[in-house]
Amino acid sequence: MSAEGSTITVRLVRSFEHRNFRPVVYHGVDLDQTVKQFIAFVQKDVPSRTGLPPPFKTYKYDTMKIIHQAHKSKTGDLVVSLEDDDKLILREDRTLKAAGVANETELAFFCEEDYRNYKANPVSAW
Repeated sequence: MSAEGSTITVRLVRSFEHRNFRPVVYHGVDLDQTVKQFIAFVQKDVPSRTGLPPPFKTYKYDTMKIIHQAHKSKTGDLVVSLEDDDKLILREDRTLKAAGVANETELAFFCEEDYRNYKANPVSAW
């Protein structure tokens, strides 16, 4: 890993229907750690974050998906793209780097069950 590590933005998605999310920026992220390790780190970090509303701190996040990478095209979806799950949802057994995460990547972190339900009926509540 380089001395400074990478900067990763994690978008905590509480509700797809209501487009309810909050970005949290992590600096110095080691891309050689596994996705599972990074998920565990974020799950442990989020409840202690000041400035996050309580519903975001206690939510059951369990899945990460790449939303945007620096210098690549950005999705037009407001919360998260419903496309390319096989490529963009991070598999826990891979390193972040192997999963396609690079410096300045933006990830969505959400409950997989909520995502599947929203994907089956992608209607916004407003």
